[in-house]
Amino acid sequence: MGAYTFTDESTVSVAPSRLFKALVIDFNNLVSKLIPDVESIENVEGDGGPGTIKKITFVEMFDIYIETQLMVSGPMKYLRHKIDVIDEQNLVTKYSLIEGDVLADKAESVDYDAKLEGSANGGCTTVTVYHTKGDYVVTEEEHNVHKGRANDIVKAIEAYLLANPSAYA
Repeated sequence: MGAYTFTDESTVSVAPSRLFKALVIDFNNLVSKLIPDVESIENVEGDGGPGTIKKITFVEMFDIYIETQLMVSGPMKYLRHKIDVIDEQNLVTKYSLIEGDVLADKAESVDYDAKLEGSANGGCTTVTVYHTKGDYVVTEEEHNVHKGRANDIVKAIEAYLLANPSAYA
């Protein structure tokens, strides 16, 4: 079993506190409305805070074809996240991808540690740790695929917040 760590920084055009409320606090509600490939998001255990397990179910026809070994190639049905930390005061969230087609037989889990920071253009630093099975090695190319999918969600929420300036204010 290996652990592969990647650190990424990104910028957004909305206040970090608004993005945190939309992306972290109201994740279940807003993401299921904005991302057409998401059929539902539900808390299968817990109340949304630390310890909660969220199940994200994708629409039946959601196929992903990605030329990496870590990502599943074909229909992705669901994934489960376990929430470890939600710190609204410091704009920090930590959670793990613990189950789902995307892990295939290559990874046990993927940990995410994200901090939103205030600046002229709000920013986010995310540390991602892949806990792999056997001697599997996660490449930067594979990580960039995962990062791109996460960025798509952030950009959809950012667009929503820009179009709705009073939302999550």
